[in-house]
Amino acid sequence: MSEIVRLYKYKDLFAGRRFVTKAELIAGLEISEATFKRDIAKLRDQLHVPIEFNRDLGGYVMASGHTDTELPGLWFSQEELLALVTIQQLLTQLEPGLLGAKLKPLHARLSQLMDKHGLASQDVAKRIRILNVGKRNVIAKSFEVVAAATMARKRLRIWHFSRQNGKTTEREVSPQRLVHYRDNWYLDAWCHLRDDVRSFSIDAITQIKVMDEPSKEVSEKSINESVDAGYGIFGGAPKGWAKLKFTPERARWVAGETWHPNQRTHTEADGSYVLEIPYSDERELLGDLLRFGADVEVLEPADLRSRIKRALHAAGGRYV
Repeated sequence: MSEIVRLYKYKDLFAGRRFVTKAELIAGLEISEATFKRDIAKLRDQLHVPIEFNRDLGGYVMASGHTDTELPGLWFSQEELLALVTIQQLLTQLEPGLLGAKLKPLHARLSQLMDKHGLASQDVAKRIRILNVGKRNVIAKSFEVVAAATMARKRLRIWHFSRQNGKTTEREVSPQRLVHYRDNWYLDAWCHLRDDVRSFSIDAITQIKVMDEPSKEVSEKSINESVDAGYGIFGGAPKGWAKLKFTPERARWVAGETWHPNQRTHTEADGSYVLEIPYSDERELLGDLLRFGADVEVLEPADLRSRIKRALHAAGGRYV
């Protein structure tokens, strides 16, 4: 029996009883006296369970009228309960299809606790709203398999569809971490075909198989250098820095945004905002810049400036 399961069983032993003797607890849990002492200390000191020894009764009782004990570890203040329910609601709205079923038992338990505190748990959903734009559907089972393999440190064999060339390739990968980026889920993994770290869009995984081999471990520093060095989701060492100039009007928004951890910025005398960011693949960067239209100018490098110019001309040509 795991420790967490054992600690939860204390509730069952106290249910409907004024007190429980040490001998009854040890026998009911099938533990040693030393383990019992450690459990009592953890319940009191770490989980804040109001359990105490009553000399007159000769056994352990729940203090302050907690004979209908809540689950160990769930003695929360109103503020803590609201924080937990808020986080749970955020996760539910973030990915209702992926996490809803797994969170349902927790949601029911938290709702019971909130009711005891005189709080309306159903009101939380009304106060939080997450809007997803450009979100792609992920098969729940695929996400669960990828997540489980990532946590269990197991390799995966995946068939990944590339939207760039329209082809599906079979890959053996060692999952490193899950990434939620712009309303979509990605898997950062060591690709044994490319012998390097790659990011895979989970919704583009058409087939998946968990392998017996353990994952190759890659340091967080190496992952960050491979995946996070450039702009956006595309990995690889930066091939250059984009120098962008935003109009004073658009600067009111962009100046408060983080485009890259290593970005360089300054504001010019007329209020224009200059942003410099490293990039390894210009595809995502071009798409982001095009939505600003005339409110941004690419100053450097010349190749990126030419590409955005051609894209704008081509877009304008569609409205002749």
